[in-house]
Amino acid sequence: MIRACAVADLPVGEALRLGGPTPIAVFHTEDGFFAVDDTCTHQDASLADGWLEGCFVECPLHAARFDLRTGAPTCLPAKAPVRTYRVVVTGGAVHVDVPVPAVP
Repeated sequence: MIRACAVADLPVGEALRLGGPTPIAVFHTEDGFFAVDDTCTHQDASLADGWLEGCFVECPLHAARFDLRTGAPTCLPAKAPVRTYRVVVTGGAVHVDVPVPAVP
């Protein structure tokens, strides 16, 4: 688990981008917190920069839309889902369950 932010630092309707080998977007919706791969599967664009509506995010580049609960695309041009991550809120902080990469 990695700490993404304090709950108070991410208002409802906002998103943040966690850098790393695989960037992750964390969203705060009215239904809670969700985390997905930050890069749209259609073309390189940050989903954290997209438009959030309910539990869906629209890519800012070509308007592909993803369900934050499942990662599934809901319209073209995206055809492949984005990976989702489990989010845990504890002690006033948002944590994302990110797999630890294997060390060669």
